[in-house]
Amino acid sequence: MNKNLRDIVIIMSAVGLVSCNDSTDKIMSKEKQDVIGKQSPNIQNRQFSAEALWGMGRIGNISVEESTGNIAYQVTYYSVEKNKSNTELFLLKNKEIDNVNRDKIDTIRYDDALELTKSNYHESDCEWLDKEQLLYLSNESGSSQIWVMDIKNKSRRQLSNFENDIEGFKISPNKSKIIFISQVKTIPQAKDKYADLPLTSGRIIDDLMYKHWDEWMESAPHPYIAYIEGNSITNVKDILEGEPYECPMKPFGGVEQICWSPDNKYIVYTCRKKVGLEYAISTNSDLYLYDIESGITTNLTEEMMGYDTNPQFSPDGKHLAWLSMERDGYESDQNRLFVMDIETLEKQFISYQFDSNVDEFIWYDNNSLIFSGVWHALCHLYKIDLSGSIKELTDGQYDYSIVGKYKNYIYTLRHSMREANELFMFNLNNIDTKYEAKTDEYLIESKLEKEGILKQITFENKHIYDNVDLGNVEPRWQKTTDGKRMLTWIIYPPHFDPQKKYPTLLYCEGGPQSPVSQFWSYRWNFMRMAAHGYIIVAPNRRGLPGFGKEWNEEISGDYGGQCMKDYLSAIDEFSQEPFVDKEHLGCVGASFGGYSVYWLAGHHNGRFKAFIAHDGIFNMEMQYLETEEKWFANWDMGGPYWDKNNKIAQRTFANSPHLFVDKWDTPILCIHGEKDYRILANQAMAAFDAAKLRGVPAELLIFPDENHWVLKPQNGILWQREFIGWLDRWLKSDDNKEKE
Repeated sequence: MNKNLRDIVIIMSAVGLVSCNDSTDKIMSKEKQDVIGKQSPNIQNRQFSAEALWGMGRIGNISVEESTGNIAYQVTYYSVEKNKSNTELFLLKNKEIDNVNRDKIDTIRYDDALELTKSNYHESDCEWLDKEQLLYLSNESGSSQIWVMDIKNKSRRQLSNFENDIEGFKISPNKSKIIFISQVKTIPQAKDKYADLPLTSGRIIDDLMYKHWDEWMESAPHPYIAYIEGNSITNVKDILEGEPYECPMKPFGGVEQICWSPDNKYIVYTCRKKVGLEYAISTNSDLYLYDIESGITTNLTEEMMGYDTNPQFSPDGKHLAWLSMERDGYESDQNRLFVMDIETLEKQFISYQFDSNVDEFIWYDNNSLIFSGVWHALCHLYKIDLSGSIKELTDGQYDYSIVGKYKNYIYTLRHSMREANELFMFNLNNIDTKYEAKTDEYLIESKLEKEGILKQITFENKHIYDNVDLGNVEPRWQKTTDGKRMLTWIIYPPHFDPQKKYPTLLYCEGGPQSPVSQFWSYRWNFMRMAAHGYIIVAPNRRGLPGFGKEWNEEISGDYGGQCMKDYLSAIDEFSQEPFVDKEHLGCVGASFGGYSVYWLAGHHNGRFKAFIAHDGIFNMEMQYLETEEKWFANWDMGGPYWDKNNKIAQRTFANSPHLFVDKWDTPILCIHGEKDYRILANQAMAAFDAAKLRGVPAELLIFPDENHWVLKPQNGILWQREFIGWLDRWLKSDDNKEKE
């Protein structure tokens, strides 16, 4: 199960209509008039509604031009009425290109964002070709191709004309070559076997893994190298030609898994060169060095057995950094920052002092890097040198991610439980902090921002924030049943009054090893829940990163163990507050959080009055066989249920929620997507059926066209309405309902 990723920005492509006849021209004209752009949702009584949430612009891909500091970035907008999305490109122009004083952040100032595109052609994934030209993806020609734009006059032309959709690209340092990603057919279909049955929909399967995330495995992404010559891309070559492997790796890998050498002679790419059963049970990916001139490929990490991903050369090309996990089959192993000396091939684990995951990184100079990672439920930025010395760079009750660099300036996307991503920058020369273990004191606001060192440069959703009331968020350290300390986030309703009583929700995190940091979600949005008068208790229970390796690993093979005790400790301790309505407690969660809900439904001893499980595991034996990534099932469950001598596996399956249905007595809403191949929808159907057969009030919300997430606007609105409606039905007294 994916642990790092929550709500990735998903863009639904609009189909471009290209024709020279009058009727089609009229259609194109109307399409341009009806472009899905910045939304102005109808906000009533300053309540943060589902419509306000889906009306927000979502900032995505960002590219910083290395010689000017100009920034191109994308924003995705959603239309609930049309049930579609659209992505546009924007430009932030540096006003002080020729007069940069590196010691003062105020010497870099940006104009207001300039919209570079305005169409329904899904412009995205921008990267600078030079200081005047921008490459990006667009489906204006009818398929996703690479286009080039002159930013001065916004003129644009199509650069590629590849036979299939292009999914991403990366330009070489000297701007003469490009790598792009496109799918290659790897698995024959039934109609290939029987030519006289071209319309058959049947699939003939003889090996694993035949499905992944939300798709049937019939193709693999391959990296192509090509030359940029004038108005076209030439000499295209598939560097994995004839091989059935993936690069980038599905389901979430992108061009970050590939890099150019600074001398433009080599490519390093990430690949798990396995198929079938071997692919389904292993996480052992490697980094491969590809010599462009000779075509020779060398495995750089052959002796390293876990995930090896996301390579980046140092600016001088003498070192290669990447992310590495130690153990094969363990997808939630500690993600470590490694550096290799290119001349000697000596490898060094440099982030050894950081007892958590390195999520992403960039080179700052030849001797140091900037990385992001979660510690004590905050994802901050750190500077690390090649000896492993670490300095913390950011502050405040926020999560940060790295998106670029210009001279001494670092660009970061920042979000929290109270606000979505916005772009910030700071001058590294003005940061004078050193790495220390986190304390219990959490600075809500950023001191760096107050002092002008950290500066916000986009304000995409200010028009929404200015018109809604949001709740506050505070951290609490709580004591667990085994005497340890657990950090729990408490989210309060707007205008919280401690003299009143509030229905309260226990939030169960998924992953299972995903941090409950200061995340912003377009589905599990705490501000939405708080806006309806709920307090939310969100514990960093056992099995989450950011509290040391031991804490993170105390969940594998023990789903029904200490992590469940941690949940109950969190809600029991907080329920002692006089403003908590103990008679109206709810429990909600997705994925492993959904498993948690189903399990707690049979073990809560009357604590809760309502449950909501989204895409949860109900029957562990079926999950072992149904899920597609068998490495996960083997590691987290301990092995197959038929191995009667495997004590860990037997403990896992003895804690399957379906075995405790006889104790279910509380209303439950079961939600699932039928395109979810991580946890199949029959899990929710079975849980719903069990509840109804037991006489327990239950509802089932099924999305035939959604995967593990809910990505379509109207489905998202429906999800929010049913979610809040179910909670209100069972957790609010008549008095509370009247106040809404």
